Amino acid sequence: MGSKTPEGGYHGNHDYVLISLGGSSTSNVSNRVGGEPQGSHTSRDGDGCLGDVGGGDDDESDGDCGEVGMTPLVASRSIDVLDTQKKRKKSKKKKKKTKKKSTANSPAKQSSPPRVPLGDLFPSGDYPEGELQSYRPVDQATARTTASEVRYDGRRHWEDGVFLKNYRKAAEVHRQARQWVQETVKPGQTLQDIAVGIENSVRALLGNAGLEPGDSRKAGMGFPTGLCLNHEVAHYTPNPGQKEVVLRQQDVMTVDFGVHINGWIVDSAFTMAFDHTYDNLLAAVKDATNTGIKTAGVDVRISDVSAAIQEAMESYEVEIRGRTFPVKPVRNITAHDIKQYRIHGGKSIPFVKNSDQTKMEEGEVFAIETFGSTGRGYVHDDSVLTAEQIGVYGYGLNQDAPLDVPVSLSSAKRLHKTIRENFGTLVFCRRYLDRLGLEKYLAGMNCLASNGIVEQYRPLTDIKGSYSAQFEHQFIRYVFNHNQTLAAKLRDFHTTFAGKFPTSLEEAADLGYVAVEPSRNGGRASGRAPVALE
Repeated sequence: MGSKTPEGGYHGNHDYVLISLGGSSTSNVSNRVGGEPQGSHTSRDGDGCLGDVGGGDDDESDGDCGEVGMTPLVASRSIDVLDTQKKRKKSKKKKKKTKKKSTANSPAKQSSPPRVPLGDLFPSGDYPEGELQSYRPVDQATARTTASEVRYDGRRHWEDGVFLKNYRKAAEVHRQARQWVQETVKPGQTLQDIAVGIENSVRALLGNAGLEPGDSRKAGMGFPTGLCLNHEVAHYTPNPGQKEVVLRQQDVMTVDFGVHINGWIVDSAFTMAFDHTYDNLLAAVKDATNTGIKTAGVDVRISDVSAAIQEAMESYEVEIRGRTFPVKPVRNITAHDIKQYRIHGGKSIPFVKNSDQTKMEEGEVFAIETFGSTGRGYVHDDSVLTAEQIGVYGYGLNQDAPLDVPVSLSSAKRLHKTIRENFGTLVFCRRYLDRLGLEKYLAGMNCLASNGIVEQYRPLTDIKGSYSAQFEHQFIRYVFNHNQTLAAKLRDFHTTFAGKFPTSLEEAADLGYVAVEPSRNGGRASGRAPVALE
């Protein structure tokens, strides 16, 4: 349990303390303990004439001192006293300036709701690192093939410092926004107000309103805010024109939203309940997600992660109004990897045992999310209910859609251009189109959807009367190798460990940063990197 270190610093480096203790501190010691400057006793005892130093008439002082015959000595001592006093005054002024300067450079405090942009809170651009966990390999990995090397070269973005800095910034935005939700959201609020509050917080923290063409593609919401109540498992967001839904004391609400910078999305979710009856339901999904994160790793098979998630979640049960329900993992929703501008990258991690031998690979970004339910553990979307009462959650531009869409409706072509300019392949909802000032666009949207240009995402529900919960975190995994610059990587994903910073892979392993294992190339030692969570 080490003490908290200054931002960007380490234990044991106290040069700034030595500077603050330097200067004229030694000359001030005698005054603090009741002493007096050298030579001042001569004026008090009558042995000198220092009583009017710097303030009396020159002629009178010369005559008085001539009788004693000590003018040169006293004058030199008076000059020393004056110099000493000036140094004290100067040193005091310097100290005050230093204090003011440090106060000015200290980070601003976040408001509630969060509206201070991240650039003002972290002017240096160094954002807090996520949680770091040491990794223990499940099994020895096999030799790479040519295909895996090609895939690896396509994921070298994680070695880019700008990529990691932007990802950390997006993670900090998400962290501050969700902390505000957890502290302020109470029963009696409408889901519309909660969703708008989250999205306004994200845009304010990023310092990007997203109203000009192309702004939302640079930074903003990674996908619409999902607010699901009770048996609604995923993909519900309040739409314009719908009847207001008010949060109640007995409700269980999942909150799922994303933040992106340059298309790299931070995806995280949590569940809120205001009645302790549902505590075990929330604990089940949190434990299952954490278990999945601990099991996941480079070269780990997806089937192994799924089995660990299922075992953890099914060990819980919850008692609701006198009845005991087992917590079931939802079988037809999965965790997923993330690619640039694509919330679902192509790999999926189910929450139940399976025979998928696909392996996680180095440099991949994964969002491990788990859904637990007291119902059947199987979701469906009711097209009639969706159209009449709930509405579509969001829309996403098909990445394979042509630039020149083959539709005859002019409003659909204009809408397609707006979508490409403002969202690209990011998922968006009707609230976002309304913010841009669009009107009467539903006919054009239906035309694009029916022609496969955009994909619709509908709410997913379990049986009525059941309760569901979700918990999600995101991480990047990579491997240390002596062929790479170890010090740079450690500083990139660093955390202070008992005040000591490792300078070699072996020392990092001793401190618990990495788990060292024999390398597969050239007999050199390599190690697994810690997980970096948002």
